[in-house]
Amino acid sequence: MKSIRPYILTGVIVLIALTVALLKYWMHLTNPWTRNGQVQANVIEIAPRVSGPIVALPIRDNQFVRAGDLLFEIDPRTYQANLDQARALFDQTSGDVEALAEQVKSAKAGVEVARASVNQARSAILQVNATITKNKAELERQQTLLPKKATSRKSVERAQAIYDVSLEEKKVAQGALLQAESNLLKAQAGLAQARATLGAVGDSNPQLRQAQAALQQAQLNLEFTRVRAPANGYVTNLRLRVGSHAVANQPSLALVDTASCWVDGYFKENRIAGIKSGDRAVVTLMTYPGWPIEGVVDSIGWGIFQQDGSTAPNLLPRVSPTFEWIRLAQRIPVRINLVEVPEEIKLRVGTTCSVLVRKGSAAGRQDGSHTSQTR
Repeated sequence: MKSIRPYILTGVIVLIALTVALLKYWMHLTNPWTRNGQVQANVIEIAPRVSGPIVALPIRDNQFVRAGDLLFEIDPRTYQANLDQARALFDQTSGDVEALAEQVKSAKAGVEVARASVNQARSAILQVNATITKNKAELERQQTLLPKKATSRKSVERAQAIYDVSLEEKKVAQGALLQAESNLLKAQAGLAQARATLGAVGDSNPQLRQAQAALQQAQLNLEFTRVRAPANGYVTNLRLRVGSHAVANQPSLALVDTASCWVDGYFKENRIAGIKSGDRAVVTLMTYPGWPIEGVVDSIGWGIFQQDGSTAPNLLPRVSPTFEWIRLAQRIPVRINLVEVPEEIKLRVGTTCSVLVRKGSAAGRQDGSHTSQTR
């Protein structure tokens, strides 16, 4: 009996091992699983807004920085000089606008004076017309009395002379009116020119707004010499040095946003039919094989790049040779959001992992493909 006991124990151990293997195989067949997974994160390309040599670099490669921390500083002296020049130009423009406003006031006063002169000239003509009417009536009366010997010829000649003088005065008054009207037109044209030169009044004046915009741009350019981190993350692959020349709108360094990490699991196309958005997933990093991380399926990719049919360098279609009796399944990316990552685990972009999706764990939810389509 004692000799049989070791065999029984061995058989139990083998049975347990077979049971575990069968369970693992059953889980592998039931739940989609892949060893082709990668950690992903948003990589922010830090590009300066202005150009110039770097004078301060308080960071080092692979350093963790917080949002708002100074990454590097570009030589600010040129931009400080531009700011001083823009501020001086703004002050000068403000003075010019005030002077133009005074010119408009002066032109308005000139228009009022010219208009008063026109009114005065018109009044003078009315007075002359009244005098002419009076003198004409007197001349006609004297001419009527002369045949009756009721007046002298000298009186008639005097009345004629007075009447002729009033006619000359009318001509002078009419000339003065024409001159006054001409002066009014010139004054109105001067006012229009002054207003056009000034433009809008107050803060909406175009010259003032242009100078103010130039001043604001100079202020921004000076602020842009200090490049700060837009988010919490790690500086990686730092190649800058003090004295390096930063070029505007050209990426200078990369910042890995640590708050945006996720996992892309590349599943065979014949295994994604059962994956749904919201399914629970288990992610096992190759770096930390003993620390499975819980995740949730976010969405399933809608397309991958196809080699066959793409254009080769000689503009001919590229077609890869295949074996007719072997059909290689394509890999479709499935995005996995990580629920909670232990503090001991440091996620690094590009590291590999295994992903197991628990099929049917998102009961009642729509397929991930439909969810991503409606977003």
